[in-house]
Amino acid sequence: MYACIDLGSNSFHLLIARWHQGSYDIVERFSEKVQLGEGLVEGGAITQRAFDRGLACLDTFRQALARYPIERCWAVGTNALRTASNADQFLRRASEKGFVIDVVPGLEEAALVYAGVISALPADDTPRLVIDIGGGSTELVIGAGQHRLQSHSMAIGCISWRDSWFTNPPRTESALSQCLDDAVLAAAEVFSAVARELATTPWQEAYASSGTAKMLSAVCAHKRQQKRSAPGVTLETLQSLKTDIMKTVLEPGFSLPGLKNGRRELILPGWAVLNGFMTACQVTDINFSPSALREGMLHYLTQASLTGGSPLHALRGH
Repeated sequence: MYACIDLGSNSFHLLIARWHQGSYDIVERFSEKVQLGEGLVEGGAITQRAFDRGLACLDTFRQALARYPIERCWAVGTNALRTASNADQFLRRASEKGFVIDVVPGLEEAALVYAGVISALPADDTPRLVIDIGGGSTELVIGAGQHRLQSHSMAIGCISWRDSWFTNPPRTESALSQCLDDAVLAAAEVFSAVARELATTPWQEAYASSGTAKMLSAVCAHKRQQKRSAPGVTLETLQSLKTDIMKTVLEPGFSLPGLKNGRRELILPGWAVLNGFMTACQVTDINFSPSALREGMLHYLTQASLTGGSPLHALRGH
């Protein structure tokens, strides 16, 4: 049995799978909203509260792992552990708990995301655009089958955008509307840096993975039922949600269909980031991928097990 641990800037994830006759079955999934990247924009370091939440989550994961005959375990850290000034301290404390964490650069994170997304798609050479909006960074890949044609890692995510724009959102409709517009424009400016390059590699399908995409896909699905619009996360449907997501701030008792309470604080920044991306890169519709970085880790972990090497070596040798 294999275990993959994804220590993201928003959530920590644990995936446990059984490898059998050339394929794997997912046995368990655990996720916890740690928000390790909370406060990084302002302070540049993992806050004490986030630090403690992260270590407590690792204790929970350790208890879960003890219930299974795990043969190989791979833990990967992403943006928060790449950028925080006290990341080494967190890695040291994690090591004391038995977790050796590989902190991967943004482009390697993009490779893991892409491998995870295509693992659930038909094994063909259809050119696809993949976007993964994380807590602190957003990874973009255009690929065809197993071949990545372009990879980018952008310094923008739902936690960093929340801390930059929505720590104390305006409580009047006009001011909140302007704040949202400004956040979308700022996000579009970030993505405009790669929009022209992305346009040089044609793609046929677009997929978005991870929590922000899942959240917005669910909200858009409910909105579509009202408007009978096209399936998927379309830019039109996304932009039509603006009034509804503003109500989550202006009307505390308002329940936005499709939005879980645990994600409520991330609906504004998530909406702004995805809106900015789709606008800047002229993407009109995106499918949601339930597979993401963890499944990509599992792909390279199983490869490494077959060759006797390390998953990080398998990733870097691909």
